[in-house]
Amino acid sequence: MGPLWHERHQARLASRPRKCTPGAGAKHRPVFVDRLLATLVQLRHGVAHDVLTCWFDVDRATVTRAIGEVRPLLAERGRTVSPGLRLRTLAEVVDHLGGSKRTGIVDGTEIRVRRSAVGHKDRDKFISGKSKQKAVKTMVLTDADGRMLFCSPTRPACQADITHARQSGLVKLPA
Repeated sequence: MGPLWHERHQARLASRPRKCTPGAGAKHRPVFVDRLLATLVQLRHGVAHDVLTCWFDVDRATVTRAIGEVRPLLAERGRTVSPGLRLRTLAEVVDHLGGSKRTGIVDGTEIRVRRSAVGHKDRDKFISGKSKQKAVKTMVLTDADGRMLFCSPTRPACQADITHARQSGLVKLPA
């Protein structure tokens, strides 16, 4: 996964005009392995970004950017549920659960985030009606054993769980 991340990073750098010579500028801190570790700890245990900044001795924005870069790579790899079977999309997860006659559990979760600056055009977009706080919402699908099989992209918390399920395509898939 490291080479894939490095390749995407180099493509992102090549797509914009350079202001300095190649090799100049700040070096990556933390390195890819630390970025991966921070992402896995945050996803598995829900550790706040502020705690991760203390662990890795970097700025909060660096942790947020690292998680934002590594999480899509993990999503592309999918989840291994048995030897030789890797689930990458929501449709594959639903087919796997239906084919094996297993039960799936869907949970819509709200995660508190910082409020946007005054004057930002979407400042009120993320205010949750349920918790009356600024939050983002994600939908998680697990099996009966508690293994996470699918985690949707985050969306503004101002919408209902059923709307989030419709936008993710869960409602259209056969059960």
